[in-house]
Amino acid sequence: MEKMRLAIVGAGPAGIYAADLLIKAERDFEVEIDLFEQLPAPYGLVRYGVSPDHPRIKGIITALREVLDRGDIRYFGNVRYGQDLSLDDLKRHYHAVIFATGAIRDASLDIPGIDAEGSYGAADFVSWFDGHPDVPRTWPLEAEQVGVVGNGNVGLDISRMLIKHADDLLPTEIPANVYEGLKANPIQELHLFGRRGPAYVKFTPLELRELGEVRDVDMVIDERDFDLDDPYVDETLMKNKQIVVISRIMNKWREDQRAREAGETEPASRRLHLHFWSKPVEVVTDDAGRVAGLKVERTAPDGEGGVVDTGEFEVVPLQSLYRAVGYFGSPLDEIPFDDRRGVIPNVQGRVHDAHGEPVPGVYATGWIKRGPVGLIGHTKSDAMETLECLLEDRDSWWSPAESDPAAIPALLSAREVPYTTVEGWQRLDEHELGLGEAEGRTRVKVVPRDEMTRISRGE
Repeated sequence: MEKMRLAIVGAGPAGIYAADLLIKAERDFEVEIDLFEQLPAPYGLVRYGVSPDHPRIKGIITALREVLDRGDIRYFGNVRYGQDLSLDDLKRHYHAVIFATGAIRDASLDIPGIDAEGSYGAADFVSWFDGHPDVPRTWPLEAEQVGVVGNGNVGLDISRMLIKHADDLLPTEIPANVYEGLKANPIQELHLFGRRGPAYVKFTPLELRELGEVRDVDMVIDERDFDLDDPYVDETLMKNKQIVVISRIMNKWREDQRAREAGETEPASRRLHLHFWSKPVEVVTDDAGRVAGLKVERTAPDGEGGVVDTGEFEVVPLQSLYRAVGYFGSPLDEIPFDDRRGVIPNVQGRVHDAHGEPVPGVYATGWIKRGPVGLIGHTKSDAMETLECLLEDRDSWWSPAESDPAAIPALLSAREVPYTTVEGWQRLDEHELGLGEAEGRTRVKVVPRDEMTRISRGE
């Protein structure tokens, strides 16, 4: 074989890294890679899953853009696998496929009342404030007291977006509809809940520090959360430099709170309460079935890194609740799926069927492979592992009946799929930057899918 044709489904970091690494890999044959993305624009969760006030994290887009701009990888945006292209289509035109579709749904929180009106998943809220084209343009921001469940960075992101004054987001790329929605947000109190103690959080120090720097917001600490005797913290956790830094940040907030209580500083107009050792057990609802509060049980350390229940309960009044307890993958047509873990079942990236046997020609990388864990940097090593398996399996690749590269754009055009290209993305990118420049901002996102597609296609 002189040339291998590979399809990659998903143009977020996982898919783009896999394409780039294969191009650069040592091999004795040529490769042609086609990258398919269901949205008109590439970059996945870097564009639609990172808060707009985190421009330095979005800097990863620069590296991804350089890969696409080289011209040795074709990009087909606005193409939905399972709708515009089938597995049979891929087998007909390629030797193998790598699925890099990520995890964009919210993991469930199995407690009574979680489906009440006013209870939301973090992923849906993130999609709204990041201008995802497939979610509604409005969001019901009506509550003065809001709860967020989850002690990871996503919990911090949505807490910051909920409590921050909208005008402080104007320098970012938030769409106009998001600014208007946040401007009308009546929030006064935000409560962030975690079932373990302050030394066990999954926050990164940078994210946590940023939360405390939000203008006109007081951090409210419960001193009970820091008085518990936990040998595991001293013997194990405090050896972690990140936990040491996180402890310093929280201790500074405790000092600030004591100064406020002593009348030495003026209180802010909004407050963010941190509730540790607080396990959600029930969403309390009113007579209309709306969120009215969150019932939590006080927990305590077991001395080995876990928690025990204390039987002490409290109801915190709320009018809306967000769960940020993790993301979950979505099943794909004709591809095995693990409903419990939300991933494509695989071993080192080789997709396996229900009997545990490898599925020839089908691979996975990124969060749909390993679950929603790890930072963007982990995605490269993850992709490398998958590619090593792909190259080892050369004898079991598909034998495409139609390997002419021109066949794919012809097929999409025949099916009247308004696909976008790298050149189209560059056109949309320039348009959004121009909108931002006119307002003195970095960028203003175009939100409607049809408008994104029309601009990309020069129509």
